[in-house]
Amino acid sequence: MGQSMVSEIAEAGSMAEITYRSTDGTATVVDVPTGNSVMRGAVVNGIRGIVAECGGGAMCSTCHVYIDESSGAPLPKMSEIEDELLYSTACPRRGNSRLSCQLPVTDELDGLVVDLPERQQ
Repeated sequence: MGQSMVSEIAEAGSMAEITYRSTDGTATVVDVPTGNSVMRGAVVNGIRGIVAECGGGAMCSTCHVYIDESSGAPLPKMSEIEDELLYSTACPRRGNSRLSCQLPVTDELDGLVVDLPERQQ
């Protein structure tokens, strides 16, 4: 089981296991409470590679991740704002690029694997 995130809602809700994989291949597995975002799970647990400059307001692109599509987790549809912001990422946008602040953690995201880009700024 992954590390548990310190959060007020951790006691009340369920958790989803999210794997954050860095460019050197190091994988950190974290239990993130549902209702949080994939970005918040990284920030609260000290995952290097997610800057989250705007704090999750979809105003920057410093929480850019690449979704490992083999994890099979269903993701919400990308908003127009997220789509636009992904054109301003420090590392190239790919077909599996998402902003982790726009990915709310649900029970269905249990097992999600995200790859972190080389840099965010």
